Formats: sequence, C-alpha cells, structure tokens
Amino acid sequence: MNDKELVAFEAAKLAKSGMVIGLGTGSTANYFIEHLAKRQADEGLKISTVASSTISAMKAKSCGLKVVSIAQLKRIDLYVDGADEITHNLSLLKGRGQDLVMEKLLAKAADQFIVVADKSKLVSRIGEKFIIPIEVIPSAWQMVKHQLEKHGAQGDIRLNAGKDNVAISAHGSYVLDMQFPANIYDEALNTLLNNTPGIVEHGVFYGIASQVLIADNGNIEVMSA
Repeated sequence: MNDKELVAFEAAKLAKSGMVIGLGTGSTANYFIEHLAKRQADEGLKISTVASSTISAMKAKSCGLKVVSIAQLKRIDLYVDGADEITHNLSLLKGRGQDLVMEKLLAKAADQFIVVADKSKLVSRIGEKFIIPIEVIPSAWQMVKHQLEKHGAQGDIRLNAGKDNVAISAHGSYVLDMQFPANIYDEALNTLLNNTPGIVEHGVFYGIASQVLIADNGNIEVMSA
C-alpha cells in the first residue's frame, strides 16, 4: 500500500455496525470508500453512508455501499476526509475543489471527524502552500473581495476550466481564491472569514478535526485534538 491507502485502511477500522459514515472527496477518500466497502462485504457491517460530493456518492454506490441523502440526517457518527494543509494544532485547509460547503457541513455534524493524509500536507500555518478558497454569494463577490483586501488579502474570482466564465461551486456559489498575510494565523483567519458578510463558507477548518492520521513511508502518526 502507498501512504494514502495506508491511512485510509487505518481509518476504515473505525467503522462499526449501525454507523452513519460521511465520505470525503479525493484520492485518499476514495481509498477509504474502497476499504469500507471491503469491511462491509467481509464482516457483514450494517452501515449507511452520506457523501460530500456526487463523485464520492457514485464511487460508494459502485462499491456496494448504501448512500443516503443528507436531508434524512440530523447528525452522523463518523466523517473521514483528506485535507490540503494540516497544522500542528489540527487546523486544516480544505475545499480547493467544488464541494466545500458539504465537506464542512459533514465535518461539523460528525461525532468524530478523522482526517487522513500523508506527511506532505503538514504546514506551519494555513495558507502556507495554497490559496484559501472562499465561497461567496454571487452578487456580492466584489464587495467581499474589497473587504478582504482591507486586511491585506490578494486574489481574484475563480474561473472555470475553460477560463471563459466564472467557476460555480456545487452549492451554487462563486469562489474567491485569496492569499492572506503570513501574520494572520488560523484562529484569526477563521474569525475574519466567519465575520465577513457575503461569505457562504470558506476552506479554513478550525477546531473541527477530532484526529489526524498522517502516513510517512509506511508508518502512521496519530495527531489528536
């Protein structure tokens, strides 16, 4: 197994019969779905899943997992997903794709939010390697951008793959991709984005993760909140 599959395999061990399990999106999350389905087949686990994206729902169904709608649920037992950046205090950067709102919704609704990643995702601060994705109300994107620029942010609206129109998130929002000054750390950045009107959701996951499983050349390190 490569490191991504190794941590996904470890996370799948946390599944128990009767659980409702949230499925993340991405390469590591796909490994988790596969190993969860294998446990269901081998051990007869009775589980339901809810997916953070259409692609993950399709993957789960193809593996034989039961997928339910988020509209049927008040909470979930376990959510497993990857991250783009992870700090020592378990702050995360997520949502560089199009499913940010659903990912954070499931992470907050879960009794346990387990993050699976390899060592390359560890950083000293959020925004060290990647821009911060910020979903905004379409009509308000210029106002939001201007407000963030007052705090030293730089960036612009995200374009689609063809670069001929703006990108639309799965939630129907526009996305601002912004960089912030290095002296604005995770908690302050989270507060700033939460308090800016017009922002639907953002990629800073602060104080949400229960545990992070980090793989490094075949070994797993467990980081806990």
